[in-house]
Amino acid sequence: MNTAPHKYTPATIETKWQKTWFETNVFRAEADTSKPKYYVLEMLPYPSGQLHMGHVRNYTLGDVLARYKRAKGFNVMHPMGWDAFGLPAENAASKRGVHPRDWTLNNIAEMKSVMQRFGWSYDWSKEVATCLPEYYGQQQALFLSLAERDLVYRKESFVNWDPIDQTVLANEQVVDGKGWRSGAPVERRSMQQWMMRITKYADELLADLDKLPDWPHRVKVMQENWLGKSTGLQFTFAVPGYAEGLTVFSTRPDTLYGATFCAVAPEHPLAALAASTDAKAAEFIAEASTLGTAQEVIDKAEKKGYKTSFTATHPLTGEALPIYIANFVLMTYGTGALMGVPAHDERDHAFATKYHLPIKQVIQGPLDAPLPYTGEGQLINSPLFNDMTVAHAQSFVIARAESEGWGRGVTNWRLRDWGISRQRYWGCPIPFIHCEACGVVPVPREQLPVTLPDDVDITGAGNPLDRHPTWKHTTCPKCSGKATRETDTMDTFMDSSWYFMRYLCPTSPQPLDKTALNYWMPAGGGVDQYIGGIEHAVLHLLYARFFTKALRDCGYISTTEPFSALLCQGMVIGNSYQKADGTYLYPSQVEQKDGKWFEKATGEAITVKPAEKISKSKNNGDSPDGLIAKYGADTLRLYMLFTAPPERDLEWSEAAIEGAWRFLNRLWTLSEKAAALPAAAVNRESPEAKALNRKIHQTIAKVTSDIERFQYNTMIAACMELSNQLTPAVEAAHPALYRQGVEALLRLLNPAVPHITEELWSMLSNQEPLYTQSWPTFDPAAAKADEITLIVQVDGKLRARLTLPADVSEADALKAAHGTDEVKPWLEGKTIAKQVYVPGRLVNIATAS
Repeated sequence: MNTAPHKYTPATIETKWQKTWFETNVFRAEADTSKPKYYVLEMLPYPSGQLHMGHVRNYTLGDVLARYKRAKGFNVMHPMGWDAFGLPAENAASKRGVHPRDWTLNNIAEMKSVMQRFGWSYDWSKEVATCLPEYYGQQQALFLSLAERDLVYRKESFVNWDPIDQTVLANEQVVDGKGWRSGAPVERRSMQQWMMRITKYADELLADLDKLPDWPHRVKVMQENWLGKSTGLQFTFAVPGYAEGLTVFSTRPDTLYGATFCAVAPEHPLAALAASTDAKAAEFIAEASTLGTAQEVIDKAEKKGYKTSFTATHPLTGEALPIYIANFVLMTYGTGALMGVPAHDERDHAFATKYHLPIKQVIQGPLDAPLPYTGEGQLINSPLFNDMTVAHAQSFVIARAESEGWGRGVTNWRLRDWGISRQRYWGCPIPFIHCEACGVVPVPREQLPVTLPDDVDITGAGNPLDRHPTWKHTTCPKCSGKATRETDTMDTFMDSSWYFMRYLCPTSPQPLDKTALNYWMPAGGGVDQYIGGIEHAVLHLLYARFFTKALRDCGYISTTEPFSALLCQGMVIGNSYQKADGTYLYPSQVEQKDGKWFEKATGEAITVKPAEKISKSKNNGDSPDGLIAKYGADTLRLYMLFTAPPERDLEWSEAAIEGAWRFLNRLWTLSEKAAALPAAAVNRESPEAKALNRKIHQTIAKVTSDIERFQYNTMIAACMELSNQLTPAVEAAHPALYRQGVEALLRLLNPAVPHITEELWSMLSNQEPLYTQSWPTFDPAAAKADEITLIVQVDGKLRARLTLPADVSEADALKAAHGTDEVKPWLEGKTIAKQVYVPGRLVNIATAS
């Protein structure tokens, strides 16, 4: 027996066990039909070069589940990779004179080395990096398959154009109407774009949200809102002098009599016609184009309009309504035109007030309801619809419009087809060729991958592929004539829309291996548990769902949804500490004295700013590698799990890290004591022994339940409670049971703190390592309490706590409650109106007043 005391030295222990896991390939996962499978996955990171505490939290949450499921007998797939294309690499190249590939691969190596120090149980043989040809070449093959099913096309589309960087920006890269990198005012420009026909799947994307019971409700609501299904009336106003008329769509046809103006997008043909003879209209259109296409930016911007000389003829009243060019109307939504109903729409009301337009109320709500009123009510001031309810009027107007031929009921979607073109170098090349004779031609599959050239001139502006002297020049695969390659690259959301499938066959010569997919992601199931931030609730998750359905229709896979269950973990937040010169200090560089904060090294007073998401720019969370050196990986893992429930934000606190460190040292001491105990028979008969044995089995039951429900903080708390029961008195009186308690602790804590528990397990002379052990089971009979604490309330107020046998009947519980001295005075002279007994928990007595 190993009884010599050690000091807890995380650096030595963690390196030792990481080496053991690596050498034994314990986390390697391959299809094995003799076991149930479990695929757990955290969202892959962008290789910025530095792991932050948000990563640590995310990956630790997944690792606990992966280790637990292995112990439960599952064949666990737990891979990791890199979302490695993107603009930051190009920016680094232009600023530092380093190739984007070298910058990216160096960052991957650096981040991977830190990740491995945390002991996360990844199968690194499944690693992918989206910037490598072996990945993006297969993505090009999938792209051709999608094109063959008419899910890819090119069209003129309005985009956010950065005139300095000379590239299209995603909506998320437009900040206050300016390019996030250049700071230049963004222009709304029409360009040829490659598009993905995601709208073809709009109905299925919406309907299948009901098939995801293990997704957070708020995420499903966000996706539903993004899809934006709406039904309403589409009709055309007659416009004198404009033969095409003005077609609009409205979800509120019941308010038709309340329309007092119409508005069109700056890109609408009617706006262009107005601008052709009106210089001020042209100036307004130019100004409006600087807002870009981001809905959020447009919603926040001041609502502006320009009144044209055109009017729209109201289909029911014949009234001439003025037509405005408005900066808040998008050409890409609906018809690019709308009817304004100021009395019943907040935006229209603000616009009408600003431009002194009539406001006509046509819905009667509560008498004191101010305008604009958007609720239910009865129709007024609407000769054909008066006294109807809103719902009745909506269906009535649509039916009348269809019968009279001036409109029709239609379904519209907020969702638009996905524009994937990016005018950048560091992205997946689009595998198409432009030939003057043959048009746009796909690259033959045998010529894939179309690889990026190494010799590029990256200046930070424009598209290096378009400027490349040789790369874009090629021959047409159809006619062998001169042709040019497509120089746009794919949106990086494409790369992350299928990576979870490529993990399952990273070296396959085909994009996907059906055998592996059918085992790990069978029909009716996907990744069993996906973990990531709420910021990805819409775009990434929606695109991945679309890709999965599209690849199913291409015959690559059988499943319909990519992720069966989803956990959105909270952020890691922390105070930021700023010096007078504007620089930020790490939390470990500051200290508090007499309620004020100072820099430790200089004593300089500093400003503390409220907690916000930890970021590298504000240093408001210490670096993981430095903290590993100080405390060890297990301490940080424990801190992340115990400090807050997974779905809530976690506030950075080194004091809490110190608490986790102390607990692990206490665990070490308990295990050393257990290792030194002589062999003895287990005695469970004494009251003290029964209590400890009960606590052991109760803890096993609770930890098992908590892991299944992602209640990791209460899982750790339960283990701490058990450790508190392992007192010196128990050690002396019941050594064998004490050891069992320590061993149970090590087994239950192993998914959370794997290094120290493996070391202590071996210290207890166990021959087989913990990673080979099955998850402990509990005995319900042993876990059952002999006694319960019953709360007694009288008229809703706590009056007593009673200790009674666990199997007490309702009659005996009520009798005991009535008979206790603390309760009697509150019942004297009163009539009992009602009594409620909650078995094992509560007696509630209500008296008649």
